[in-house]
Amino acid sequence: MKEIKDPKLLQSYLQAHQIESIFNEAIMPYLSIYHFDQGELILSQGEPSKYLYVLVKGKIKIYTTSAEGKTLILSFKTPIEVIGDIEYVQEIDTINTVEAVSSVYLIGVQHTLLKKLTNDYSPFLQFILSIITEKFYLKNNSMSFNLMYPVEVRLASYLLSVTQDENESLFSGQLCTTSLTDTANLIGTSYRHLNRVIRQFCTDGLVERSKGYILIKDREGLKNLAGGNIYE
Repeated sequence: MKEIKDPKLLQSYLQAHQIESIFNEAIMPYLSIYHFDQGELILSQGEPSKYLYVLVKGKIKIYTTSAEGKTLILSFKTPIEVIGDIEYVQEIDTINTVEAVSSVYLIGVQHTLLKKLTNDYSPFLQFILSIITEKFYLKNNSMSFNLMYPVEVRLASYLLSVTQDENESLFSGQLCTTSLTDTANLIGTSYRHLNRVIRQFCTDGLVERSKGYILIKDREGLKNLAGGNIYE
């Protein structure tokens, strides 16, 4: 993680996403840009939550881990998205793990400063309310997806989600096979079943397994199978 103190870059992101109005003048000097490389953890489940972030560039993955150590993917997010909002309002530890899928840029500010300087600023409060209510709606859809759709659909959606960014451009056309155990956990299936589905995808010409990687060969075929990026 790298903190970037650049007022011009900050202003450009605020303007690009039309969110200048949600922050008042008092909090502006305390906003920073934070950069996370692909694969870096932004937040870890169970750890103290100190910052609220606004995703302004890149893609993140959100997943949860049970007490038994099982993980389950909840969603992928692209701008604009808020991270740490529920923790900020409820004053609780981090609920889910958030990981950078691509190179990620976020606007960040400490919870303590937000409470001190924006707690009575209605545009910010309305923005947070809108974001949180949308998350509850999407969480319901996500849980239904994991319960109701077959592994083939979930894997197709996962592969699409981890290999393209918000502009539909490829930042990686492959998935390392060393991470397949994690992939199986994240989409809620067994490693053995996941391998069976991958072999079928290879037979169907959707992907190719080679040299420690799974390469996407037919993106449109995966999109048709996934019915769109359902994890998104």
